[in-house]
This record gives sequence, C-alpha cells and structure tokens, in this order.
Amino acid sequence: MRHVKPLLSLFVLLLLLSAQAVPALAHGDTRPDQEAILLVAFGSSMPEGQKALKAFDAAVRSAFPGVEVRWAWTSRIIRDKLTKAKTAHPGSPALALAQLAEDGYTRVAVQSLHSIPGEEFTELEETVKRFDGMPKGLRAITLGRPLLSTPEDLKLAAKALLDSQSGRKDGEAVLFMGHGTGHPGNAMYPAMQYQLWTLDPNAFLATVEGTPALDDVLPLLKRNNVRSVRLVPLMAVAGDHAHNDMAGKEEDSFASQIKALGIQTTPVLRGLAETPAVSALWLEHLRDAVKALKVLK
Repeated sequence: MRHVKPLLSLFVLLLLLSAQAVPALAHGDTRPDQEAILLVAFGSSMPEGQKALKAFDAAVRSAFPGVEVRWAWTSRIIRDKLTKAKTAHPGSPALALAQLAEDGYTRVAVQSLHSIPGEEFTELEETVKRFDGMPKGLRAITLGRPLLSTPEDLKLAAKALLDSQSGRKDGEAVLFMGHGTGHPGNAMYPAMQYQLWTLDPNAFLATVEGTPALDDVLPLLKRNNVRSVRLVPLMAVAGDHAHNDMAGKEEDSFASQIKALGIQTTPVLRGLAETPAVSALWLEHLRDAVKALKVLK
C-alpha cells in the first residue's frame, strides 16, 4: 500500500477555490484522462488487520489490472498511532484525493470498506462531495456503497456471512459482532439480524456500541438452549475490537459474558475483507462505482 505524503498547501488551495472559479480555471486543461481507485477503510494498527486489507487490495488489483490503486484511513486515531510508531501508512481520504489530483489523475472511484453507512461513511461522503468538480483537480469522482446499505445488500450479505462459516458444528450458533453507533445508520444492524434469522434461527448479531447489544442477545441464546457459539467480527478487519471486545479474557468481553452462561465460545479472528464471499460484495460495489465513473463527463 502506498504512503500518501501530506500536501497541505494543495489541499488548502483546493478547499479555498470556489465552485464559481471552475470555468475560468479549467479552461485550457488538456490533461489526458487517468483513472484511479481509492480504497477507504477505518484502518488498523494490528498486523492481522493489515493482512485482511492486503487481501482485499490483491482482489481489487486482480479485478482492475493496470489501474492505480491507493488507500486511505478514516480513523484519525489509527493514523496517529501509526505515525507515533513511525510506521508508513495511508493518509486521510482528503489527503489521498489531493495527492491523486497532484499526480495527474482526473477520475477516481472511491470505495468504502465500512460495514454500514454510519458516521465514518457519512464523513467520507462529505469529503468526496467537496472534491467533486474542484478546479484543476479531479474531473469526476464516484463513491461505492458500504457493505450494508440496501435491502438487496442485506440479503446477499446474510447469505455470504453464513456460507462463510465452514466447519461449523451441528447445533453451534453463530454471533456476528458489529461496532455499532449512535448514527442513524445503526439501523442496518437490526435489519441484518432479521435477514440472518430468515436463513438460520441460531444466527445472531450484537454490537459493541449500538443496537442490538449483547444484553439483547444473551436471553435469546438461553431461550434457544444454545450450548456453543461461534464469534465472528462483522468488520473489515479483525482488529482491536475483535481481539478484545469480542474474544478478550476480560469479564465484559463477548466471549467472557457468554461463557458465564455456561456456553462454549469459539472466536474466529478473521476480517470480512479476507473472507472471499463477503469481500466479493464490496468488490461488486466498487464495480458499480467504476461503471458510474465512466459515464460522468
């Protein structure tokens, strides 16, 4: 993955120029069209998380040979951690887009690797809007949907998630752990729970910071006389939340609270970005964004 160097002066210039200046400044712009793909994730400071993102990077490069592929992290906390550790890493979406424009790219398809259209995706959407039509910048820019954003997404994702649970024991329930948010996009989680139940009554979903919470699911596990549960992160990477909030040894982790009920747990520390059936859905959203990019003037 390529490190995006800060170009503060260019970024400030792009933000300050008004949309009214576009016709005058764009006049005489004879740059040839060049397309690029920008993949945007929350980010991860853990090797396991980097592994998942690299797997998706390889899938994208295989699907779009010869197209420039770059990355950006939406999490300032992750970016700051990596900077403090003196680890090279992608910059923010704004800096990545500014760098692409500086490098001569004129048309960019941005693909989110977020699970839902929550706060992180909303901020990314706003950034993309601000770069659309910037003078002497990008001529066209599109944004691919997160994993779950339409009824069809939910149906396809529910099937892909369950189909990916190879080796699941007879009678073993599966609990997918999402992040959760106070943003309205959290509604995708209860909607996903419904879709999972249409396929498997012992497939559950709980979030760390939203609804449904684990407290909503624990009584259902007892009601269904569940004896063992597979724990799976509903996140692009199996990062800090998966290792600590889901599979950690602390008494408030998902694993510990379920074990306290006498139920066995089997954590699966694999991100969705490295789960082929699920990452294929993100890849399809990227294909939609690339198709949309080609019809834009």
